[in-house]
Amino acid sequence: MEECIFCRIASGEMYAEVVYGDDRVVAFRDINPQAPVHVLVIPRKHVRSVFDLSPQDGELLSHIFQVIRKISADEGIAEKGVRVLTNVEREAGQSVFHLHFHVLGGRRMLWPPG
Repeated sequence: MEECIFCRIASGEMYAEVVYGDDRVVAFRDINPQAPVHVLVIPRKHVRSVFDLSPQDGELLSHIFQVIRKISADEGIAEKGVRVLTNVEREAGQSVFHLHFHVLGGRRMLWPPG
């Protein structure tokens, strides 16, 4: 998807501060961090949101969460606590329509979130 900014990051066409990458996912620092650690984890494959995942994407989704666990440990936030979230559609705050998970940590998270 040429017009998708996250597809461009995943392909290496657009710069991002990548903290992890493999053949299925890329993780990079958010350009507008909401916590001391704020990393986005995206599949290289274009998927619009969690509502567009298919049963065949189960292994990909499991892999994404394994990467989230690794990044949390690497960033030193796993033990104290991590918030993992995704937004679906505009009213929930989705601004880039490519599946992505926010990994936030390094400060106390409040509830409700927003």
